[in-house]
Amino acid sequence: MTRPHPDRTVIIGAGAAGLMAARELGRAGRKVTVLEARDRCGGRIHPLPAAEFGYPAEGGAEFVHGEAPVTHSLLREARLSLLPIEGAQWTVEDGKLSREPQDPHEAQLHRALQELKDDLTVAEFLRRYFAGPEYGRLRHSIERMVEGYDAADPERASTLALRDEWMDGGRCMQARIAGGYGALIDFLTADCRNHAVAIHLGSAVSVIEAGNARGLVRCANGDAYEYDAVVLTVPLPLLKEIVLPPAERERAAAAAHIGFGNVIKILLRFETRWWVDKRMDLPDLTFLLSDGRIPVWWTQHPAEHPVLTGWFGGPKTEGMARLNEQELIEAGVGSLADIFGLDPKQMMGSLVAARAINWAHDPLAGGAYSYATPETRAAQAVLSRIDGRAVFFSGEALYRGQDTGTVEAALGCGLETARTVLG
Repeated sequence: MTRPHPDRTVIIGAGAAGLMAARELGRAGRKVTVLEARDRCGGRIHPLPAAEFGYPAEGGAEFVHGEAPVTHSLLREARLSLLPIEGAQWTVEDGKLSREPQDPHEAQLHRALQELKDDLTVAEFLRRYFAGPEYGRLRHSIERMVEGYDAADPERASTLALRDEWMDGGRCMQARIAGGYGALIDFLTADCRNHAVAIHLGSAVSVIEAGNARGLVRCANGDAYEYDAVVLTVPLPLLKEIVLPPAERERAAAAAHIGFGNVIKILLRFETRWWVDKRMDLPDLTFLLSDGRIPVWWTQHPAEHPVLTGWFGGPKTEGMARLNEQELIEAGVGSLADIFGLDPKQMMGSLVAARAINWAHDPLAGGAYSYATPETRAAQAVLSRIDGRAVFFSGEALYRGQDTGTVEAALGCGLETARTVLG
């Protein structure tokens, strides 16, 4: 099997995967050009101005999950530190706030997961093993986590892919980066340029042409770039918007077997941390779960910023598809008002700043991030196949580890793809 040994690589997308691949190739002395449709690097890492929320808030990715070895290594290089998530998780049931209780069927769930050999969708797993009325609370908790945390459809999501997450019970280490993910993107971007990587913003790719010697990448603005190898790191929904050579188009069709979910994220900055004033037992509140219209909220604890972040993920976000940003902000305030029994008009009056991002409405994302289905491994194998080809697919959706859908997955896959390109 022959493999290309390119000296001119075009990388499509300046998100975490694209920048990581570009840096590795640039370090190896390859000529690298990065084409990015946005006017910034980072992709679904979307830092917001610090002046707006009082700190570098995140419109996209925010947390570092688990061990994340590639992310940690990069943070050490960049001399950036992690801020572990501390505090308590609360839940709202029947209008009352309480610390989230342990489900009485948790041990039974763990046994069923350990004994599972053949993959099932989450919905089928629950129907097969926990269909009885006594498991209603357990089913609801799992479905809420799959839709919210994983932005996934329970009718499509892989049980085996989520097993470790469930077995951990949500106790894996979570942290934020001091300075936000934007600081990490800034470091990667600068390091790319230090290794002579050319980064062109506002360069949306429309066509990839194959050639006997070199291929050609064409942009919507009329620019064209020759390549010996091209690395596609765009989000899965955008693959169908790029005209690919026939063989690559056939491979790209396998992406339909990888899930891709949506997230609506709402950031609200208030004059004060009114939830602490209202409830003396909430000074260490981190996450708040409910069945409200916006079901998940979190604070910046232990930092005392008067900011609440709302999170709504999975297929149910389609019910808010027609809402604009202001309407989403009002929905978020209304949801909080219901939870705490407050007047939404007064809450709106105490807002200092607000943002709402529906990632499905972002034309350069088409949603938030990927998740595994029972068919994902086979689809990843098709998309990652080399066979002497000069077009490589990369990104968080193609990571073979357990963190599909995370920034760690994007960084790890970008690194692996670059090493494959180098042969």
